Amino acid sequence: MSRQSEPDLGTPEGWVALDTISSLPTRSFVSGDPRGRRLRVRYFLRERDGAFMGKAWFGEECEGPPGHAHGGSLAAVIDEGMGVAAWVLGHPSVAAELTVKFLEMVPLGTVVQIDAWIVQVDGKKVVTAGGLIGDDGTIFCEGHGLFVELDPSRFRELADHARYTGEGSLGLPGS
Repeated sequence: MSRQSEPDLGTPEGWVALDTISSLPTRSFVSGDPRGRRLRVRYFLRERDGAFMGKAWFGEECEGPPGHAHGGSLAAVIDEGMGVAAWVLGHPSVAAELTVKFLEMVPLGTVVQIDAWIVQVDGKKVVTAGGLIGDDGTIFCEGHGLFVELDPSRFRELADHARYTGEGSLGLPGS
């Protein structure tokens, strides 16, 4: 298991970093502080098949049980991961329902992989699933979400920024 005071959230081979998410016109509670001591999160897309994943590091300011990340921090990361997957894959939406199953405690300083995907789209309903997984295969938590697509006219700028358009860009002006 990878425990680090300075996390390695580097781009995996064959993946494209979605770092332009951090330049969206809003600041994320979860991934908005790339140098923070609480959480650090980066997202990636594999262009050849559209697979989505992320990496998260749980720092000392995430502490819940002594030496371990608070369950709320895990829930926040899996929620955002599933939501970003939905947005990047063309479904700007917000969570309506979230279920998190906590399986193992996350030691502080651990880097986990965020796997998230769309299970089904039915009209405005976007069903997602995901998990937080250690580099040794430990599954720390699993999540399921029901997201509801937003009215595009209300959030056009944000939706346009978040949609992946290929070639390493997220549709940002000038990218």
